[in-house]
Amino acid sequence: MKSKEEFNTNLDDISYQHEILQHVSRTFALTIPELPDSLQIVISNAYLLCRIADTIEDDKSMSVEKKKKYTDLFIDVVKKNKNVDEFSEKLFSLLSPTATEAEHDLIANTKKIIRITHSFNNRQRKALERCVSIMCKGMAKYQNIETLAGLESLDDMNEYCYYVAGIVGEMLTELFCDYSVEIDAHQNELMKLAASFGQGLQMTNILKDIWDDHKRGACWLPCDHFKKYGIDIRHKIPGNNKSGFDDALIELLGIAYNHLNNALRYTLFIPTKEKGLRKFCLWAIGMAVLTLEKIRQKPDFIDGKQVKISRHDVRITTLITSVFVSNDTILRYLFKFSGRHLPSVDIHEKL
Repeated sequence: MKSKEEFNTNLDDISYQHEILQHVSRTFALTIPELPDSLQIVISNAYLLCRIADTIEDDKSMSVEKKKKYTDLFIDVVKKNKNVDEFSEKLFSLLSPTATEAEHDLIANTKKIIRITHSFNNRQRKALERCVSIMCKGMAKYQNIETLAGLESLDDMNEYCYYVAGIVGEMLTELFCDYSVEIDAHQNELMKLAASFGQGLQMTNILKDIWDDHKRGACWLPCDHFKKYGIDIRHKIPGNNKSGFDDALIELLGIAYNHLNNALRYTLFIPTKEKGLRKFCLWAIGMAVLTLEKIRQKPDFIDGKQVKISRHDVRITTLITSVFVSNDTILRYLFKFSGRHLPSVDIHEKL
């Protein structure tokens, strides 16, 4: 692995931010370029701040106490733009060898990302600070219960999804509203749907990654939900579960699908002339629905690769949603058609 100094590229801050994004996110590297230029910069920065928080959480060698220490330090760095060199150097030296080269690179260049953060206007900075603070504190809470036993209840799953994704939906809403007076006029309606949007995407990832998480000793499935089907989630085994496991899993697909329906409602509040913003949302929704359908077709999958959508699926999704990006009627139809085999489960959202 390279030393920290070897990662100090000669790229300026914005160029570096653009370059590193290509290496740490397949999805956002695809969708962010569709946004207006001013939003590309702030949302790329927001994603990378969240990615730094994720890198701390996911590290294999750090203790829970050390992770809390560094997430607290990171919150301070984001809010006050202080001690960023100390944070970067110490965290870089602690990172597990299993962290990717791109993650090492990002931590080595945290200062560049933070300089961009503090160039934004007050509303943008406050949105980013709130997101990072709530996300870090929430992830620290769940670090203590990351085991194969799963989460206690569906309410716990909802809370976890809020900490890692729902808060991101709220942050993006603030950034969209800051960008557009027309969007800002719908802030109340958008904020009611924002966390649900994030949860739909996060639940899709959780369900796709069940067995990948299982291999590393983690489980984000709700015990009480599986207990209704006679399943003790602590004893789940890849490819060797009772039929009730599949039934419980498919009901969770329905919950995720209804959250994604809220994501579509959210997207249709965005003015039709804002094609880039709509595509940014629609592409994520479309790929998530296709992933849920792949899981429905093969609930006994044992590896996330078995239910990962293909590059062809991605191309078709981006093409079709781009063609009909301004046609709300057809977008609603496409969403229903793509998820026609998925169950519809009441998510008890008072929206």
